[in-house]
Amino acid sequence: MNFGFRAPSRGPLATPDALATLVQKGEAMGYNIVSVSDHVVMPKVANSPYPYSESGTFGGGAETMELLTILAYLAGITSKIRLLTSVMVVPHRPAVLTAKVLATIDVLSKGRVVVGCGAGWLREEFEAINAPDFDRRGTVTSEYILAFKELWTSDTPTFEGEFSSFSNIHFEPKPVQKPHPPIWIGGESPVALRRAARLGDAWYPIGSNPTYPVGTLAQMANSIERIRGYAEEAGRDPSEIGVAYNATWNNDREATILPDGTRRSFTGVPEQVAEDIKAFEVLGLKDLVLGFEKPTLEETLEGMERFATHVMPLTK
Repeated sequence: MNFGFRAPSRGPLATPDALATLVQKGEAMGYNIVSVSDHVVMPKVANSPYPYSESGTFGGGAETMELLTILAYLAGITSKIRLLTSVMVVPHRPAVLTAKVLATIDVLSKGRVVVGCGAGWLREEFEAINAPDFDRRGTVTSEYILAFKELWTSDTPTFEGEFSSFSNIHFEPKPVQKPHPPIWIGGESPVALRRAARLGDAWYPIGSNPTYPVGTLAQMANSIERIRGYAEEAGRDPSEIGVAYNATWNNDREATILPDGTRRSFTGVPEQVAEDIKAFEVLGLKDLVLGFEKPTLEETLEGMERFATHVMPLTK
């Protein structure tokens, strides 16, 4: 099992020194993945419902740093840890430019980029940055991913789509990873599951979606089975599609009890958390990203160290 943590793009820990300390110490602790989320601008007023909270509200301040720039910075101050976009809102940036930036970071990091992809949820942000039509964002996302693959793998990249077209170009250097950096498809809806089955190297859900819940072992098993069915329909071998998971929480001191009375997965004493990890691993989970964020750098690092010391060894 590969374990990851999230690096902030906003808030008091989103500073050069705090990011460097957090990521370098996380790498030294044995974490395999660092993830960064994606916003370009934050609207002052937004009516778009946030899909990962019961209330639909999205917390956080006005500031946010740009995802791919952060990944480039992290690439230069680390040596082993994989660099995950978690998730990149694919329609936010033009396809050719995005493919170039990601390929460049993969070259500079010597092959450590993982491209987590999502369609986005914040209409007001789409409008502010003049992104393609928000209501067509799923179609745009799928088309751009196909364009990425063409640019990353073809010696004579050519693509004719509704939202992106190119030909008669050199696209060099290619990414270090072959055939291309892994593409993890985020989202829990039926549309996202089908996209993962058609285009993804892995499915990468967040466990806190109240509309399409995948927070329990049974819910995950059901969604994975559906992806495998969709993959067969698309002519793909289901075994080619891995499973990653974003748990936005972590509690290895006491269990979190859900409204139905069950214990939330990945909470409880270390032995319980380790058993959850092993159970999800049986389903095919290979990469687990956890939320360790606390108000201070010291508290965040303390939680990461405790998990690395008390939970990770129990999963081997």
